[in-house]
Amino acid sequence: MADQIDQRALDEVVRFTSELIRIDTTNHGDGSCRERPAAEYAAERLAEAGLTPRLLERTPGRTNVVARVEGTDPGADALLVHGHLDVVPAEPADWSVHPLSGEVRDGVVWGRGAIDMKNMDAMVLAVVRGWARAGVRPRRDVVIAFTADEEASALDGSGFLADQHAELFEGCTEGISESGAFTFHDGRGNQLYPIAAGERGTGWLKLTARGTAGHGSKVNRDNAVSRIAAAVARIGEHRWPVRLTPTVRAALVALAELYGLEADPTAPGFDVDAFLEKLGPTAALVEPTVRNSANPTMLTSGYKVNVVPGEATAYVDGRYLPGGEEEFRTTLDRLTGPDVDWEFHHREVALQAPVDTPTFAAMRAAVQEFAPEGHVLPYCMSGGTDAKQFSRLGIRGYGFSPLRTPEGFDYQALFHGVDERVPVEALHFGTRVLDRFLRTA
Repeated sequence: MADQIDQRALDEVVRFTSELIRIDTTNHGDGSCRERPAAEYAAERLAEAGLTPRLLERTPGRTNVVARVEGTDPGADALLVHGHLDVVPAEPADWSVHPLSGEVRDGVVWGRGAIDMKNMDAMVLAVVRGWARAGVRPRRDVVIAFTADEEASALDGSGFLADQHAELFEGCTEGISESGAFTFHDGRGNQLYPIAAGERGTGWLKLTARGTAGHGSKVNRDNAVSRIAAAVARIGEHRWPVRLTPTVRAALVALAELYGLEADPTAPGFDVDAFLEKLGPTAALVEPTVRNSANPTMLTSGYKVNVVPGEATAYVDGRYLPGGEEEFRTTLDRLTGPDVDWEFHHREVALQAPVDTPTFAAMRAAVQEFAPEGHVLPYCMSGGTDAKQFSRLGIRGYGFSPLRTPEGFDYQALFHGVDERVPVEALHFGTRVLDRFLRTA
């Protein structure tokens, strides 16, 4: 199929990425973020393309945008394309350029959100505007959602939309968003394009230990700090057992075929760790998702060195595989022990989507049309996206925000990292691939 993206769309995707970065949508997680200016910017670009975007808020200033592009096949299921407008904080002193500059220099767009994920937002805008100019319509309805609050709880974003505005997503059975179809250079001359077909569940935990407050010079065998420290140490040292989901098994089979290795992930006694050692750098795509995990991240207790506090708390970033939440809960009960209580500080479901579908095949074909040298394979995300909230509506989510980047460009390290940036050529590639997929899926 011929490339139908015009030069204007390629120019616009760069400009839109830069201009969206300049709009400050920093989400500190304290409710102070205001996505409305970015939402209004996106809604204006959509309206110029003849669409009728809706601006929706749960909290003033925490604005979402939803619009629908009608397809040519009224009997086809609709497809959701979603991207968040908020970004994580950035410290300007740590950066080579100001993180909100949106500077375009030497063929690269710099700034917070260049990868996560104002680039994808810009690609979607450029594609639908290109369609409007060319009189093109996709085969199936495409629902576009630009969301608030993804970088925190999603309560003001996708959670609000799924719970209060489900009618806007009528007919949507599948969705695409961030963290997929990017170039992964394996160090052996191969270019891999992993497409996400699963996400580990989110289990952020608050641990609380209570004891007897007292003077630091006295014997205290009921010490809350000692109890929380012991629980945190047990959690941090725990080695979780291997649990291979269908998505991860499919990834392992694809990698075995690529590298000419023997692998049967369904066989009893299959040693996934030994197999991963043979993959070299490519193991990073799979290793975080063969087990549940729990990483202690925060400790709080006391107010003076010579006072034993009566309470101590800790926070743990827990993630569990599809089907692994019960094991996660049971293990945490055992690791925390009888003297430490735990609760979910934030919880979201694990996701899994099939890889033997026409939609996955269409994503594969779109990438291979513009990157014929690439090897497309499924993978499971170690973290999560707004697809978790949209799954409440029965929408199966995939990670598909295509970018072709040069060797040495560490795409994954730039998520929430310093000097976040995206090559102009990567944006052009992504816009072409996204256009191809959305028109034909």
